[in-house]
Amino acid sequence: MTPPDLTASLAGHEVRRASVPILATERLLLRGHTADDFDSCCRLWSNPEVTRNITGRPSTPDETWRRMLAYAGHWSFMGFGYFLVTEQGTGAVVGEVGLADFRRTMTPSFGTTPEAGWIIDPQFQGRGLAAEAVSAVLAWAGQTMPRTVCLINPDNYPSLRLAHRLGYREYARTDGDHSAILLERPPPV
Repeated sequence: MTPPDLTASLAGHEVRRASVPILATERLLLRGHTADDFDSCCRLWSNPEVTRNITGRPSTPDETWRRMLAYAGHWSFMGFGYFLVTEQGTGAVVGEVGLADFRRTMTPSFGTTPEAGWIIDPQFQGRGLAAEAVSAVLAWAGQTMPRTVCLINPDNYPSLRLAHRLGYREYARTDGDHSAILLERPPPV
């Protein structure tokens, strides 16, 4: 049997291979995830303090692996996604920040507007690192994505404060079992 001609089967289909940019701030390095980050990401996502306002429970290793694969796919499909945030100098994993199109089924819908998100390991919280990392992502995205949105659990006061500091303003709320505050950061005038 002759192997298929993969070049011919891709004719007419866009193949996008987005490389993840590396963003540097005064204290942080934001980069794409690699398979070598799996153990660090498992530690981060298995921490109940990290997941309390996101999923409500720690993630299993297989859920973390699927999340990392989704991040890689996001960059490939959308040209944007999540960054792994590391501390300059030590390389310690601080958290994850980025922009996504999760295609959430909720009302009101985000549509195609990129959704900002962030998680920071509790040992690094309280130092302004989340603001530094998210600001770097928003500056990077600003030219092509002037409006972004985010979804925050109403009990997540630190994230709500950060969102407001970054210019996000509430525009709606969802109801039901998973109530959330929807915020938008409109384009600069």
